[in-house]
Parts: sequence; structure tokens; C-alpha cells
Amino acid sequence: MQKIKIGVVGSAGYTAGELLRILLNHPNVEIVFVHSSSNAGNHVSEVHSGLIGETDLFFTSELALHAIDALFLCSAHGDSKKFIEANEIPQKVKIIDLSTDYRAKDKNHDFVYGLPELYKEAIKQAQHVANPGCFATGIEIALLPLASKALLKDEVHIHAITGSTGAGVKPSPTLHFSWRESNISMYNAFTHRHLQEIRQSINELQPDFNQRLNLIPLRGDFTRGIYVTAYTKCDLSLEEAYALYRSYYKGAAFTFVTDINPDLKQVVNTNKVILYLEKHGDKLLIVSIIDNLLKGASGQAVQNMNLMFGLDEKTGLILKAIGF
Repeated sequence: MQKIKIGVVGSAGYTAGELLRILLNHPNVEIVFVHSSSNAGNHVSEVHSGLIGETDLFFTSELALHAIDALFLCSAHGDSKKFIEANEIPQKVKIIDLSTDYRAKDKNHDFVYGLPELYKEAIKQAQHVANPGCFATGIEIALLPLASKALLKDEVHIHAITGSTGAGVKPSPTLHFSWRESNISMYNAFTHRHLQEIRQSINELQPDFNQRLNLIPLRGDFTRGIYVTAYTKCDLSLEEAYALYRSYYKGAAFTFVTDINPDLKQVVNTNKVILYLEKHGDKLLIVSIIDNLLKGASGQAVQNMNLMFGLDEKTGLILKAIGF
């Protein structure tokens, strides 16, 4: 197979670094350019130090858009739309956007929401894909099996703790080691920007769902990973719930349902989602864990690229977790 020629825009952040790490080892990919105006002329490994010895690529300010088959947009939220509007991108170029700009369904764009566990067949036919958010990915995968059977009949309570890389590479007061280490804090309670896309995905399977999604996001004192616990009223027994979840994710490439209480290191550095269930009275508890930079961002973006180009969706994504 002829290699897929790739361009990456917004290449200095954590998600871009992880994307490049995956693409450099992908057997069906050739990276044509890595765009960054602020780092033009610098070696990629000067910014992404984990890539020392793995690439001779340099950042460029030039956009060779006619030389590529696919474009990854790793820009800040709001910048992807500006980039697309400001540049003449050939129609043949498939776009995978990692920002929030095109996740909401809208008649003014043709982006498909890039959650393979929900839209796999549509992604295969898509020219443009909006990669889901990290919290959204973990939470949606936790709730979709219930929505598929219209079993979300009450409000859902969600706690989700994320690593510091979820806030991006730009320094801020809550990212300093002296603040973050041995610390925990809450932010954007009940108002997190991913709630819109979470509800949109649930309504795709259960259109009449209108209950509250009570999301409490937490900053953890670790670098990467998201640990989600969600609970809601549910009439299913634990055995029935496990049967439903295993049936729903039977064909999923990276989503695994376990009856052993998992820990976060089992997914860090992988594109996996691990789900675990418990039943307490009339409440069903769902644990969902992901790596925020991989299944929550760059890994899922490559999974979507694989689907868009007719490849096995696991290609380039068989990665070893840091768990022992």
C-alpha cells in the first residue's frame, strides 16, 4: 500500500508530541511536514524531547497542503476553524481536528464526530472528523451501552480526575510542580465544555434523555490518564449490566470490560478504555479509565485516520501500558 502522506498543524503541544510519536512508528504513514510558526527551523526533538534519535524532522512555517493526503489539526480551541477558513485546503485532503471547533453537529459543516464506538461506519466514509474530547471519550464510553437500551432514566453523577497534561503545555498556576504535587482540586463543576458533546452522543442512542449530567472534574497530581466514576439508577442486575456492556463493545478494538477493579496505570501509554461495573442497591457504578493523550486525543485521532483510509484500526496503536 502507498503510504499516507501526513501534515500536522499546531505541533508544539502535548497532543502533537504524542501524535508524532505514533505516526513515526506507523507502518503506513509518511510525515510530510510538521507546522509551527513559533518553532520554524527548530528540530522536532528540541520541543518533543522524547523523540530524540527517532526523527530528522524540523518544524516549518510552510504548508505543503497539496502534497498530503491527511491533515491533523492540533491547534488550540477556536484556531482550527480559523485555520480552515484562512487556507485553501485541497478537497482530497482528509482532516482530523483535535479541537472542540467541529464536535457539535451543525448544518454548516460536514465533520463526523470521531468516536469509533458510536460512529465507526460513518468515520470510514468521512472526509472530515472531529476528534472527541478526553473527558467526553471516557464518559461517553461509560454510558453508551445504557443509552443504547434507553436505560438512562435518571440523572447521572460523574467524578472524573485527570492528569496535568490535560491542561496543555502552556504554563499556568495550577501546573507548577510545587502546586500540583500532593494536591488535588476541582474545576468547572457542572459546566465543563465537554458536557455538550457527551449529551449529543447520548441523545444519538437515546433521543429522549433529558436528565442532568452532574460532572465534577478534578485535577490530579499525576501527569496523564483520566479516571471516571459514574453512577445512576438502573434496574439491571450486575450480571445483566455486564452482559449488556460486553455485548455492546464486542466488536470494539480498544474498549475492554473487566470484572476486576482496574487501576489507571493499566491504560496509561495505550489507546485502551477499560470499563468496570458494580451494583449498589438501585445504583449502577461504572468505572472508565483512559489515557487522556492517547484514547482521549492523539491515539483516537490515529484510530480515526486508520478507519478513514481503510486500514485495520489498531495499526500503529499496539502500545504497552506503564502498569507492571
